[in-house]
Amino acid sequence: MSRIGERKLNIPEGASAIVEGNTLTIKGTKGELKLDINSLVSVEVNDGVITTKQKKVSKEANVMQGTTNSLINSMLIGVSKGFEKGLEAVGVGYRFNVQGKKIVVNAGYSHPVEVEVPEGLSAELISNTEITIKGIDKQKVAEFAANVRKIREPEPYKGKGIRYKGEIVRRKEGKKAA
Repeated sequence: MSRIGERKLNIPEGASAIVEGNTLTIKGTKGELKLDINSLVSVEVNDGVITTKQKKVSKEANVMQGTTNSLINSMLIGVSKGFEKGLEAVGVGYRFNVQGKKIVVNAGYSHPVEVEVPEGLSAELISNTEITIKGIDKQKVAEFAANVRKIREPEPYKGKGIRYKGEIVRRKEGKKAA
């Protein structure tokens, strides 16, 4: 029995949920998100509460019930509060610059790397070494942040690179330790 799948999700103030066929649409103050519901799971919206149920009891249906419930919960948070992911550049000369819908990253290469910000997301420059990526879709925000981090991942010897805000990089000793 799925424990996460059984929880009841309360629809926050200013948001609404509609089930049409196998599509769930959630509208809120920040925007609108849609989810295609798996055929093993049914979703019901009653009196401001969303519940998920298995159509037929099986292991796959149990897994999909919990997954669907978590996805709906993320959608409810996204349309009401939104999601954000912070990145920081550590290293001499490493910095960010936001130019409209582009992020220009100087990360130790011979050229600056330009990254296009996807539709539905925004990038906010806090300082020239810190940036925040914001949006209503949790998966898109995390994926774009991971792609920016991938430009120059933190290395374990000096700790230089692009890392998530608050990320701890495990450091190694160099040759002198031997």
